[in-house]
Amino acid sequence: LMAVWRRNPQKQVLVHSDQGSQYTSHEWQSFLKSHGLEGSMSRRGNCHDNAVAESFFQLLKRERIKKKIYGTREEARSDIFDYIEMFYNSKRRHGSSDQMSPTEYENQYYQRLGSV
Repeated sequence: LMAVWRRNPQKQVLVHSDQGSQYTSHEWQSFLKSHGLEGSMSRRGNCHDNAVAESFFQLLKRERIKKKIYGTREEARSDIFDYIEMFYNSKRRHGSSDQMSPTEYENQYYQRLGSV
């Protein structure tokens, strides 16, 4: 959601998740509504509905979490935040985006959009 707030979109944002109890809870639904977000959920038991997120979490586990032992939950949160913000988004190359990082790919997308 940090990515949404950084971009300050003008259109409704769809937040897609699986059907985990945290996403079906009244608290989560209220959070979405109070922030002008629209919830969307995968079909039960179908990981292909959320393949991008499944792929990300598989990489996160393989490249970071399984290589470390965290002493506290806060230590884990901080390290995962650093992985996402300092490495995954800005430096990690992706085959599906022509070997660009997500940040580079997004910047190129908006440059192309502006020149159309």
